[in-house]
Amino acid sequence: MATSSTISSIIFFLLVSLLSFNQTLARQKNQVSPSLVLGLTHSRVSLPVPRASKSSTKRPSEVVDMMEPLREVRDGYLISLNIGTPTQVIQVYMDTGSDLTWVPCGNLSFDCLDCDDYRNNKLMSNFSPSRSSSSLRDLCSSSFCLDIHSSDNSFDPCTVAGCSLSTLLKSTCSRPCPSFAYTYGEGGVVTGTLTRDTLTVHGTSPGVTKEIPRFCFGCVGSTYREPIGIAGFGMGALSLPSQLGFLQKGFSHCFLSFKYANNPNISSTLVIGDVAISSKETMQFTPMLKSPMYPNYYYIGLEAIGVGNTSATQVPLSLREFDSHGNGGLLIDSGTTYTHLPEPLYSQLLLILKSIITYPRATEVEERSGFDLCYRVPCPNNTFTNDIFPSITFHFLNNVSLVLPQENHFYAMSAPSNSTAVKCLLFQSMDDGDYGPAGVFGSFQQQNVEVVYDLEKERIGFEPLDCASVAASQGLHKK
Repeated sequence: MATSSTISSIIFFLLVSLLSFNQTLARQKNQVSPSLVLGLTHSRVSLPVPRASKSSTKRPSEVVDMMEPLREVRDGYLISLNIGTPTQVIQVYMDTGSDLTWVPCGNLSFDCLDCDDYRNNKLMSNFSPSRSSSSLRDLCSSSFCLDIHSSDNSFDPCTVAGCSLSTLLKSTCSRPCPSFAYTYGEGGVVTGTLTRDTLTVHGTSPGVTKEIPRFCFGCVGSTYREPIGIAGFGMGALSLPSQLGFLQKGFSHCFLSFKYANNPNISSTLVIGDVAISSKETMQFTPMLKSPMYPNYYYIGLEAIGVGNTSATQVPLSLREFDSHGNGGLLIDSGTTYTHLPEPLYSQLLLILKSIITYPRATEVEERSGFDLCYRVPCPNNTFTNDIFPSITFHFLNNVSLVLPQENHFYAMSAPSNSTAVKCLLFQSMDDGDYGPAGVFGSFQQQNVEVVYDLEKERIGFEPLDCASVAASQGLHKK
């Protein structure tokens, strides 16, 4: 027999499913995200650069840029948020495809429906506002409250609570900001309240930290298919770079290879600020495209895809320009695990690869895994060797060509056995290609590539690198 809390949760999510916020793009996540060194919503609100609180005993004047480690997990990269007084450490996904930063919240429980795979996940730590002396609820008159409630839909919790959009616009509501529902394109939903608290970040110099008072984030108590919190790195007012004052600068990351997933001794690097974009003039940069539908997210233009020595395959115009409704473009998204390409381009890529690769197919693995192209490769003495797979090159606007590292397209499904292993192409077909982005450039294809988001010059740069070596040079490799 269902418990009353279960019944209320089901009723609640049925209500949430009727909401029409559409506040984030489709994030076709398969599961989770890695670590980086630190140095985007609907309205662009200009915010001042936060100042350190007077109670800080650190040297905030020395923290011009930020650097944070990213931990790699099975489907993404995690950043640790240090929130509250005293500090509570919560690990969340680093996601360039959304704006809101939120953490699992609650003194006793955090309820996630359809999250059975994560029931025993040790990463699921909760933030407790009652244990932080600096925690407070955001108000109706806050610009962030207006941003999270961007609709006068009758199901909007703001409208239900008597603080309609028109009231918010007039800033005449003195109540706490009503609960919100934030939706993700693949069907995920999170519900909670906007909360303010102190966020502590690390500078690029060892031992230097900075306190960001009144940082605004979602304190989430119930979710659907979203088991772990998210740090939104889009360009909206609520995003982490926006609140920290870095939208006129930029950030960069260098994602470790997936072979380091769940390895606690090494982290990817995430850098935010001037240091992330300085001395990068030798890097190849492609322009950021402005989406009229989703102006807060990062789009680039794809012109062609090359496979081995074959002639580059031209791609549809939708991957480098937008239609009259704002659909199209290639979204670059750290919160989506695998790159998604529209049809018929995706099928054309499969046909070209099939005509070149001579390894025997592993069709049973394809059926089981859901990937469309898997091969049995020789592994003498059950040891991986350099397989002869054709290279895949992405040709972006502005004559930028990125040759994907070998491990970024075909990847082993398991350890070698009987001197063979199965490797599958980790690309996927784009669903609903006529709405939203035409394609997504996912985090798996960004491994061992330094990706620089130069927000001042509105461009994104790529350079293949050994990200493990970069992590070691940044002191992020524990021996």
